[in-house]
Amino acid sequence: MQSMIKKKFRVGIVGLQPGRSWAAVAHVPALRTLADEFEIVGVANASKASSQAASEACGIPHAFADMNEMVASPEIDIVAVTVKVPAHWDLVRTALNAGKNVFCEWPLARTLEEAEALASLAREKAVVAVTSMQARVAPSMRLLADLIGGGYVGEILSTNMTGWGRIWGATINDLKTNGYLLDNANGATMLTIPFAHTLAAMQDVVGDVIEVSAILDTRFKEVRSTDAGDLVPMDAPDQILVTGHLSNRAPFSLHYQGGEPRGVDGFVWDIHGTEGDIRVTGPTGHTQIVPLSIMGAQGENRSLESISVPDDGIRLDDNVPGNIARVYKRIANDLRTGSRTAPNFDDAVALHRTLAAIEEAVRSGGRVAVNAPNRRLPNLQKRTIG
Repeated sequence: MQSMIKKKFRVGIVGLQPGRSWAAVAHVPALRTLADEFEIVGVANASKASSQAASEACGIPHAFADMNEMVASPEIDIVAVTVKVPAHWDLVRTALNAGKNVFCEWPLARTLEEAEALASLAREKAVVAVTSMQARVAPSMRLLADLIGGGYVGEILSTNMTGWGRIWGATINDLKTNGYLLDNANGATMLTIPFAHTLAAMQDVVGDVIEVSAILDTRFKEVRSTDAGDLVPMDAPDQILVTGHLSNRAPFSLHYQGGEPRGVDGFVWDIHGTEGDIRVTGPTGHTQIVPLSIMGAQGENRSLESISVPDDGIRLDDNVPGNIARVYKRIANDLRTGSRTAPNFDDAVALHRTLAAIEEAVRSGGRVAVNAPNRRLPNLQKRTIG
């Protein structure tokens, strides 16, 4: 048997629909660009026929009838759960109870309570259990953390951010696939997806959120399906406004809104400090999948200048599979060395707790203390910021 040091890690994917699912556009290309570390050996969908079709289309050796058959296979080292959020609870528990390492898409669960239970089970089983909080591993965010940590802006005085959610506007495309995002109870909303991805990365850069006030509003109670023109109900928030304090008592403000921007940057993040300023921009607020540009100025310089993001060796220009590949690269590192460089289930629980505090601030109408310390992800390798 190959040693753990040299073997490739064998991945089974749950929820692979060739050409259209998140697994197809993100996980498959990510894993194949890391072919020296991973191989995709199995797929488990809702039926054996669906699994067979996916395995044949993607050249994957094993088609499993269901999740139970997949986790019983000695051919699987890591189970990648890429289905909709409400199904995470049952599928992740099944994988963990079988002693498998798990890569679960974010959000980890529909509720904080479910996330806490899954994290507890992962600790009990002593496996590597990771969530795809992939904005945290994006090269631009890693660079920002290094810049701020290295004193580029001096002491942070304040930070403010605006972002567009792309979905959750006046219309929705592909209702069959995306319709569940409109129902707040499903746990897959603008708050828990683009906003949360960005909030997690923000804390790696500027420090912990320790206090919040918030407004969550749904301005579009009905949205129009572009498929058939019908109006469908929505109770997920399409306006998110959060203010509060960071761990150094600097104030912050975040405003996310649903829909697509018109002729403006769909994401703008300003960080102001005693010695300089940084502005980050992107096409939408989905910082986990879009390219981001960084500009900065220090001292007497009143003009922002572009700051280039260094190459990290992931040969994928598309940020969708690129950032997923960066998470997988960390998983391989953690499995081989016993380190904790990938965003794990305990990290996910901390983010779920911060989101719960935001929701409590909405219910109470006041300020709510946040007791969810963020574990800053370490760099895989040291680099010098000049």
